[in-house]
Amino acid sequence: MTTGQDELVFVPLGGVGEIGMNAALYGFGPAKRRKWIMVDCGMGFAGEEGFPGIDLMFPDLSFIEERKDDLLAIFITHAHEDHIGAIGELWPKLEAPVYATRFAKNLLEARRLSEPGAPKVILKEIQAGRRVQVGPFEIEYVPVSHSIPESNAVAIRTPHGLVLHTGDWKLDPTPILGDVTSEAAFRALGDEGILAMISDSTNVVREGRSPSEAEVAATLRDLIADAPHRVAVTTFASNVARMRAVAEAAQACGREVIAVGRAMDRVIGVARECGFLDGLPEFRSSDSYGYLPRDKVVALLTGSQGEERAALARVSRDDHPDITLAAGDRVIFSSRAIPGNERAVGAIINDLINAGIEVVTDRTKLVHVSGHPRRDEMAEMYAWTRPQTAIPVHGEALHLDEHARFARAQGVPNIVKARNGSVVRLAPGTPEIVDHVKAGRLFKDGNVLIDAKDRAIPERRKLSQAGIVSVAIAIDVQGEILGEPAIDIIGLPNRGRTGQPMLDVVVDSVSRTLSGLSKPKRKDAEAVEKAVDRAIRSAVNEVWGKKPACHVQVVEV
Repeated sequence: MTTGQDELVFVPLGGVGEIGMNAALYGFGPAKRRKWIMVDCGMGFAGEEGFPGIDLMFPDLSFIEERKDDLLAIFITHAHEDHIGAIGELWPKLEAPVYATRFAKNLLEARRLSEPGAPKVILKEIQAGRRVQVGPFEIEYVPVSHSIPESNAVAIRTPHGLVLHTGDWKLDPTPILGDVTSEAAFRALGDEGILAMISDSTNVVREGRSPSEAEVAATLRDLIADAPHRVAVTTFASNVARMRAVAEAAQACGREVIAVGRAMDRVIGVARECGFLDGLPEFRSSDSYGYLPRDKVVALLTGSQGEERAALARVSRDDHPDITLAAGDRVIFSSRAIPGNERAVGAIINDLINAGIEVVTDRTKLVHVSGHPRRDEMAEMYAWTRPQTAIPVHGEALHLDEHARFARAQGVPNIVKARNGSVVRLAPGTPEIVDHVKAGRLFKDGNVLIDAKDRAIPERRKLSQAGIVSVAIAIDVQGEILGEPAIDIIGLPNRGRTGQPMLDVVVDSVSRTLSGLSKPKRKDAEAVEKAVDRAIRSAVNEVWGKKPACHVQVVEV
């Protein structure tokens, strides 16, 4: 890598090769004196199968933490959690000012930064169309359509040229709320000359165009109008356009809207502040639900992803304090399950159907559309912008690989297949990967952050598969066993394959092992612990076919 001249580099630390945890660095200057900006700082959701006990994941930002004095600013493209969700947790390690539009700024304050002990993040409001100079970078927000208000691409102008970071976008001529993705604006950027476009890959495997929010609104209006009894709609709490469509449909047929769920309440408050719910009556709280006739209510519920503690899951289990549904009511899933959440969502749907409740999903009705572009939309964007280089981001390996082929077919001269940690030199010279830096994941475990090397995660995986045997043994200084060993088994079946009690198997293996050790050996606590551990695992494996984790403690008296 050349170190003596000014270089423009792109370094993704999250969101490339995965969905979520978006965090992208842009650097300018000589390698050892480079100034940086970050675009987005998001989180991801952990599936229980792979990460037991973990709910949230964050990108490992240690590379830029070590250079935080040279980090000039963080720019937020939009207010989805996979783009802003790590700010509250990771900002204290960075301390750079955070630029965001009014909606994103207010939602960030309401959602994460209002919690006890939250950091006092330096937030600066930025408006689309205005340019902000930060060190060698001139930043301009360019409005795009997406499934949350005030979404923007980021045009990054530098002495070496213009880079376009699209963020999440689609082409929607009738988005209900927010901006359309302007052909004129992106053609103007293309005419200016785009050195590199770093662009969304989420729906590159899907042909055609993503339907419009207006089409979803029409479907919701019909489904709410012809429902005989109660209607409940679950959607992403951040999708204000969908929320407005439901409210307008309810108003048209004389129904009241009940909003249920903390996340929904926060977004509604910010949306009203920003004027996105103007003209609509105030939504009612959940304690009004029981006083309304069955054919005069629409409930907006959190929990579209099957979250166990969210409103919809509680309603499906019939344990919500205010909201109940009965046979003949209708539940509309105006959402799609994020990969990994299908089982949890399916369980809720089954519970509702078993209770005689009608469930409507996007499998049968147009009740949800993606906020990301399909191939025809992507082709238009490439035709407008004509970048010299394409770098696919925001997708798993399949999406990135397909996007690379797609961009080449659109006539883009240079394609760079980056991954988290790649250092891509954009200029001068031919764009290419020139180095790799540390990148990875951090896990929110209770109230602490742990990294991927922490032993807690693999140990929990093991415990979830084979349980644990705990043994405490007291031995005096002469090597004599004092009393009976204390033994507990957790997560093992009660009996082995031939019916023998599992506890007896463990007790016998401990007894035989201790009896077989000489007194001198019993004076070595570590040797005793290892011998008992091996014996238990072997004995249990023989009758069960699995080896449990063992915790053996020798107390010398």
